[in-house]
Amino acid sequence: MSTTTTGTTSLAPSPRRLWTRSRGLLAAVLVLLLGGVAVALLRSGDQHGRLDPRSVDRTGSGAVAALLADRGVGTRVVTTTEEAAAAAGPDTTVLVTNPGLLTRRQLDTLHQATGRTAGRTVLLTPGPATLDVFTPGVETAAPTDVTALAPDCALPAARTAGDAELGGLRYSAPVPTADRCYPSHGKATLVRVPTSAGGDTVLLGAPDILYNHRLAERGNASLALQLLGSHKHLVWYLPSVSDPSSAQDEQRGFFDLIPSGWGWALLQLLIAAALAGLWRARRLGPLVPERLPVTVPAAETTEGHARLYQQAGARDRAAAVLRAATRTRLAPLSGVSPTHAHTPDILLPAVSARLPADAGTGTALHALLFGPPPADDKGLVTLADQLDHLERSILSPERHDPREHPDS
Repeated sequence: MSTTTTGTTSLAPSPRRLWTRSRGLLAAVLVLLLGGVAVALLRSGDQHGRLDPRSVDRTGSGAVAALLADRGVGTRVVTTTEEAAAAAGPDTTVLVTNPGLLTRRQLDTLHQATGRTAGRTVLLTPGPATLDVFTPGVETAAPTDVTALAPDCALPAARTAGDAELGGLRYSAPVPTADRCYPSHGKATLVRVPTSAGGDTVLLGAPDILYNHRLAERGNASLALQLLGSHKHLVWYLPSVSDPSSAQDEQRGFFDLIPSGWGWALLQLLIAAALAGLWRARRLGPLVPERLPVTVPAAETTEGHARLYQQAGARDRAAAVLRAATRTRLAPLSGVSPTHAHTPDILLPAVSARLPADAGTGTALHALLFGPPPADDKGLVTLADQLDHLERSILSPERHDPREHPDS
């Protein structure tokens, strides 16, 4: 009987199937990219000239610079650490808008320049690295919302300005001579620390009092003018990642760029994920059989496995499965315990005793049940026929035909 193959079934996914499976994911990625570009464009317009004394945008600081100019205070904008350090002096206020962008070497350079003079240094939202250099002993606390706060300190500039919109980072300053102003939940949002050279360092937890759109609210303008206008000259330092001096320092790693609070949050998330994994992975009891929604015939399952073996070229695995299944079925037929079904020294003598005397040698039986994998697909088909014949010979030894023995 001949079999005609009318079609070829391929298990490899077609381009159409790949497109159908991946188009949803690609669409989601495209939406995320477009959303990111849109947000970047919108934020780029809002953040243009942020804290720049030449900017008239909402978040710019052109209004503060204009008011300072009316009071005779000249504002000089610098973008490098060398320029800011060179401009420091006894009659100069140095404002650093974003000290978090500075490396440790830049912070040391700037601190050495400002610490030798009787001028003032104003740091906006300084973090732990900046505080370690400029104000050792002062520590940061969890940030709070920017809102109207009372001075609640003896600093003349704060008492004159009255209520102002501060918040952001909070600071604890154990230095006895420090002024701790505008407290929020027990921590100051404005700290003034005197220096040994006769100057001082001012820490601001939020820069909102310098924004154009918030300058006219409450005592923001008064406080900003008094903090930045105490000397005749104001150096407005806008740090930039393109500053050549930052390239001279050691390159910071990814974890150095993460704020300190995020590290603890990430650790907590990892611990929570590990606990959730252990909770979901634990065994709640023995396995329970579940009824399948459809009935899959055993022949289809066997055929599916066979096609997978064929596609992968796993003749060794297919031969091993066939031989193991045959040995498992032959063991009880030959009086061998199932635990010794795969032990040649026990199984082979028992199987040989069940075969007719002219069935062949034990060597051929050993090669059939425990031999090497076939070299090609034809050998695998032959092996399957021989195993089937051997099993039928054990079941019906009287029908055994010596010509059909695998050793023939």
